[in-house]
This record gives sequence, structure tokens and C-alpha cells, in this order.
Amino acid sequence: MRIYASTLLILLAAVPVHAQQLAPRGHETVRARAPLVTSATRAEPAPTIDGKGSDPVWTSAQVIEGFRQFDPVEDGEPTFKTEARIAYDARNLYVLVRAFDPHPDSIMALLSRRDERTQSDYVRVIIDSYHDRRTGYQFMVNPAGMQRDIYLFNDSQEDVTWNAVWEAKTTIDSLGWTAEFRIPLSQLRFGAKEEHTFGVGIQREVARLNERSSWPLWRRTQFGIASQLGEIHGIRGIGENRRLELMPYSVQSNETRQRGPSFGRTQRSSVGADLKVGLSSNLTLDATINPDFGQVEADPAVLNLGAFEQFFEERRPFFLEGTGIFSFAIDCNDGQCTGPFYSRRIGRNPQTGFLSSDGLAVPTSSTILGAAKVTGRLSSGLSIGVLNAVTAREDVADTVTVEPRTNYFIGRVQQDFRGGRSGLGLIVSAVNRDLDDQTSPYLREAAYTAGLDLRHRFGPGGNLQVSGHVLGSTVRGSQDAIARTQLNGVHFFQRPDDDIDFDPTRTSLSGVSAGFNLQKSGGGITRFHTGVWYKSPGLEINDVGYMQSVNSMGQSNWFALMFQQPAAFYRRLQVNFNQWNAWFTDGASSGHGGNINFNGQLRNMWSFYGGAGGEVAARCGACLRGGPSYWKTPQMYSFFGVNGDSRKVAVPDIGVNLSRRDEGRSHNVSVSPGVAIRVASQFSARLGVSFSRNVDDRQWLGNYGDIGVDTTHYTVARLDQETVALTTRINWTASPTLSLQVYAQPFATGGSYSDWRRVSDPLARSYANQFQPFVQEGEPGGFNFKQFRSNSVLRWEYRPGSTLFFVWAQGRTQDGLDAGSFRFGRDYRNLFSAHPENTFLVKASYWFSM
Repeated sequence: MRIYASTLLILLAAVPVHAQQLAPRGHETVRARAPLVTSATRAEPAPTIDGKGSDPVWTSAQVIEGFRQFDPVEDGEPTFKTEARIAYDARNLYVLVRAFDPHPDSIMALLSRRDERTQSDYVRVIIDSYHDRRTGYQFMVNPAGMQRDIYLFNDSQEDVTWNAVWEAKTTIDSLGWTAEFRIPLSQLRFGAKEEHTFGVGIQREVARLNERSSWPLWRRTQFGIASQLGEIHGIRGIGENRRLELMPYSVQSNETRQRGPSFGRTQRSSVGADLKVGLSSNLTLDATINPDFGQVEADPAVLNLGAFEQFFEERRPFFLEGTGIFSFAIDCNDGQCTGPFYSRRIGRNPQTGFLSSDGLAVPTSSTILGAAKVTGRLSSGLSIGVLNAVTAREDVADTVTVEPRTNYFIGRVQQDFRGGRSGLGLIVSAVNRDLDDQTSPYLREAAYTAGLDLRHRFGPGGNLQVSGHVLGSTVRGSQDAIARTQLNGVHFFQRPDDDIDFDPTRTSLSGVSAGFNLQKSGGGITRFHTGVWYKSPGLEINDVGYMQSVNSMGQSNWFALMFQQPAAFYRRLQVNFNQWNAWFTDGASSGHGGNINFNGQLRNMWSFYGGAGGEVAARCGACLRGGPSYWKTPQMYSFFGVNGDSRKVAVPDIGVNLSRRDEGRSHNVSVSPGVAIRVASQFSARLGVSFSRNVDDRQWLGNYGDIGVDTTHYTVARLDQETVALTTRINWTASPTLSLQVYAQPFATGGSYSDWRRVSDPLARSYANQFQPFVQEGEPGGFNFKQFRSNSVLRWEYRPGSTLFFVWAQGRTQDGLDAGSFRFGRDYRNLFSAHPENTFLVKASYWFSM
């Protein structure tokens, strides 16, 4: 197996040297107006971080005032005055913010787990230590002392998973409240200079008024956040930042799992460590050895009857933090973008578990032996990201391999030009598997991708942008493995009515993707985005990326009216118009549609959303799972919802979705009411219910016969399905460092099939003429699937950066009982009568900084 450790070592050894040799460059400002400037005072001695602001340095520090409101009124006069001061020494940056309030008893200060946002007053400090007007580090605290930290990248995108070790104390007094920050310079990244200029912004939120103000003024009508910051001058003699952080941890767990007809317990002890090393002042190595993510919340339950793989969000801290630098967007929908790097592939569920006769003995995930990443940004404007991870071979009884030893490599570089207004990027990935005779017929041996992307901002305020990408992929393996790749749900080369040939003798497969976009992201009340894309039939990125389907090309348009100043009945209002067209790469139509939707907030702080749209008739390439393309009749859908005033003790919400297609024979309705409750400042909970009724008159049921033979039957049936899920979240916070979180979700769904038919004329324009009865396989049957998942996590940060977790996770699954029917009371009783699988885990970590 080819392992890319040598590539990683070369980068680790060489890049820091170049980083030190590169001379800083000036940056072209994105704005026409000059940034507001303040200066930092040298702190001698250092202030005591107690939230009182009584130290001598604060008397001499320059006062930052002139805060302006940006929400709900842009460039309005704030209701309350705010002042700030900034100081520094060789190791830390200090910030003091005085938030005046004539009614301190009305200040909202709720306790929560760290990084959880609540309906509280907040002070936010943003530091652009690179001074590149593209990136920044955000530090937030509320009057109860609850901390949040966020990494800002690409000028406006936020990585809320970024974590730093820093300190903030707060005090509520007769004048309002104060927040005092100590931000270690080791948590920031900057170049080696005698004198530094940092970008800076300070924001204040007054929760009971839903009002936000800032210095300098952040204009929501203008693109970007980092590009609108002010500047701190006068930071001298802080030297080069080379940090070393080590966090060893130990895990003790007790797990109950089914073993054959009975249940057994497994005791497990393990140790591991996380390492963070400053390779230079602006490059950092993060590494993890034998990581354990037992404290991470479980994925929601789902029963996927569709043609495409289910997408689950990443939740593991090591793979979440700092991943913005690896972003290379190909497919985007409602802010969720996917592309050649999907970190959930690393440590995935074993792919060949079906080879074992004892399915219960197959592990639920692959063991990550170790992973390392190098990230940073040079003074030349070059951003670097390199990640390498190795997962272990997984087997059952030392005889059946269910996942081979695998190496994953991702490399990403982006070079900024014109002060960040233009950029050119490169991404490469490589996956290499150490296959044996058992796995080589099923899994690809190697997979590689390489891509380029570019962007260019122009126009007044840099509010217009063109961007594009091109990416290529190639995969290699045995004839059986590549044949399975051609036949899977991403490709469907076996479709009999296209010009793509299925070749069972191939040992490799290659493809390309390309896209081009033009968008307006600020200025006035209008926004728009128009784009085109192409994905060739042989494109395959799913070894370490995520893509549901290929063999497509198309265009899309989005136009929006954004009313961000309060008027009439609303505080803000946005109206969106969407339109799209899609084709297979041979030119056949695969989808034409559009919608109109809106969202906003009323003056009473309730928010709302809604919309309606549809698609005209077109071909569906995946509906028959490798069969011929199928003529979909027009469909229509609508959705709407409201959310209550988040300042109240009880906050209700509800969402409704409706759809209709197949000339009215298929329809879906889902209703999701919920309520969030806050009891005092320490306890909150949310209960949500999701109910759906899905009637699908042409749910695919199976294909019968050999591939490519005229007698193959592609069959569908009428599905009548009901689903209910109850989601409960409970949060109790005893102090800023001690919290308990509980997540629980019982899920039950049942459906019956009827009117089993074969598709006899898939392209008939009349829906009724597309089918004939299918009686060769008996009755179509049904299903009943139930699952319960819960996590209870007690978290104690007993010293800064050092944490103790107590975790209880429980799962129950029942599949097949009462198949073909759904009864809420019966099914939920049966679910909780199923034997549970319990995991009890204690994880302790200790943070060292050197």
C-alpha cells in the first residue's frame, strides 16, 4: 500500500523554513474608506482578569468609543453606550469592554455549556492577527461568563467548531456589565515582525432588545466581515509564536452488545493523545493518536428508501476544527456544500461487513490509528492545509476482513491576490487501501482527485464575485470492484437507454467536474447568484469525498430582495426566487423547476418562513435503480413555519411540508411542532415531534432479471408510510465549567406496499400507461423499523483546556416486527421492550502548554 507519510514529512520540514523567509506584503483594502484605527497599550504589570477592570493599565489605555448599531438599523444610534480598551504584553492580548445599561437587573445572562449560544447579552472580540482581511478569531462571552470561540475564514464564513484556550471574566454592576478578556498570543497566528498591526472588531448584543452594535460599524449590506474590521497599531516586541500543546487522555468504557442470541459486556481501556505544535508563527501541526470520540452525540435515526447515500454531519472535534481550509465546494444546497473531502469517510462503518456470517460481530466503525494535519497562512497570502490519516484493518474472528487498512491524504493550498479579493486554489486527495483476496472484489484499491478553483471579487465594495472550479478523479481496482463502481447508485452505467457502456473488464475509471458562478453578495437590497455545472459519468470522489450522483449538467439562478431595515410589520424580510434546469450529459432533460420563498422576523420578535415551487415533467435516471430513465410527471410542493420569540421562557415553533406528484396519486405531508423551555438561567430543554405521512405510488421495489436483458423487470409499488420521531434535548449548567447534556430520540416508521407493477413503458407521457401488473414474486409486503438513540454527557472542565467526561449512550433497534403496519402506541411500546445496548464511558484529558 502506498502511504503518503513521506509527502507529509516533507511539508512539515520544508514549509516552516519558507514561512520564515517570506517577507510581509501590504494588502490592498477591500473598501474605499480607510479603516478605523486604535492603539494597544503595553501592560506592565499584566491586569488581573476578574471582570472589574480596576487595573492601572486600563486607566492609561486608549478608549474605543463611537459604537454604531448594525441590527436592526444599520448605522443607527445604539440604545446603550459601549466602551472598550486593548492592552498587550509578550504573551497575551487583553481586552476590556464596558457595556453600559441603565437597567442591570434586565441584563439577560443564561448559563450553558461552552460554545452553546443562548438568548443572552454578548460581547464579541474579533482579531484578524494575519491582517489579511480574510480571516479572524472570534471570542465571545455573555454576562454569566459563558464562552464561545469561532474561526472566521473566506471573509464571511464561520467555523463554530474551532476551540482555543483563553480566559474571560464578567461582572454586572450598577452601570451595566463588563467583560475582561485574556487571549494568549499562542492561540493566534501571525508573522514574525518587529511591529504588528492586527485587524480588530468589537460587537455587543443586547438580547432583550434584539439589538446589535459594533466598532467599527459592520454593514450587513456589504460583503464580508474581516474586510470591514478596524486596526490595532502599536503591538511591538511580541516575538515569534511557536506553541506546543499536549493533551493526553485515557478512556474507560463498559459496553453491552448483542452476541448471537444473548447479550454480553465488553470492558475497554485505552489511552491516546492530541498534540498541537507551532511549526512557525503562522503554521500549526495538529495530531491525534488513537483518538476516542465517545462523547460525541449520535447521528439521528433514519430509514433511507431513496437511491442515494444519506449525508450525516461531521461531529468529531479533530475533524471539525479548522476544516474550513479544506473546503472545495462542488454541490451546494441551502448553505450545505459537499465536495472532494468528506471527513466522515475516515473511520467509516466497515464496508464489507456482509462477508461475515455473524453481522452482530462487525464493528460499528473503523479504528483510527492516527491522524495529523498542518494548517496555516503565510504572510504572502498563501493558505496551506495538509491532512493524513490511517485507519486499521477490521476483521471478525481474525478470519474475515470487513475493512482493510487504509491511508487517507488531503492537500489544499489557496493563494490570495489583491488583498484577498482574488484567489487561486488547488486540492489533491489520495486514498490507498491494503486489500486482500476477500476485499479486492468489492473495494477500490486506490482513488485520486485533483482540482483547481478560483475567485475574483470586483465592483463597488467588492460585492460582485466570479468563481469556478475544475476537478478530475481516477479510481483503480480489480475488474469486480470497478464493475461494482459502474453499477452503483452514483453511476448506473447499466441504464439501457443512454450512450454510456458498462464494461466489466475495466480496472480503472476517470471523470471530471467543472463549474462557474457569478454572484452579488452585498450592496443595496438585491442579491443574486447564477451558476453552471458539469459532472461526467465517470467522476468518482466518494472514497474520501461525498457526491450523490454524476452524469449531469445544468444551470441555476437565485435572486433575492433583502429588506434589512425595520419597516411596517417586520424587522427584516427576505424574498428569494430560484430557478434551475438539469440535463444528462447526453442532453436528455432531467429536471426543470423553480420556487419562491421568503423568511423574516416580525416586530414582536417572532420569525417566519414559507415558500412554494415545483418541477415540470422530465426524465429520472435513478428512479429505477439502473433501469431505463423514467418520465416523471410534474410535481408541486410548499412549506411554511413559524418560531416564537426566543426571549421568552417558552418558545414554540412549527414547520409544515406538503408535496404532490404523479397526477395526485403520490403525496406527502410532514408536521414538526416543538417547544423550547428555559427554567431560570441554568436549565433549558427542547421537545420536538416530527410526524410524516408519505404515499408514494411508484416507490421502487426491485429489479428482476439479468442486467442488459430485455426480459428484466423494473418494478414499483404503492407505498403507504407513516413516521414519528420524538427528539428531546435537556441542558443543565451548574457553572461555566460544569454541564450536563441529554439527547434522546425514539424513531419509528412503518409502511405497506400494494399494487405491485412493472414499468412497461417508462417514457409514456400518460402516467397510467407506464405500468403493467407484476405478479411473479408474490405479495410486496412491507416494513416496520424502530430505533432509539440517546447520549447523556456530563462535562467538567476542571482546569482550562482539561476536561473530564462521563457518558452514557443507549441504543435500541427493532426491525421486522409487525411489518407492513404502523401504530404509534404499539410500536413505541415494542421499541422500549427491546433489549438495550448500553455504553458507559469515562474520558479524562489534561492540557499542557509549553
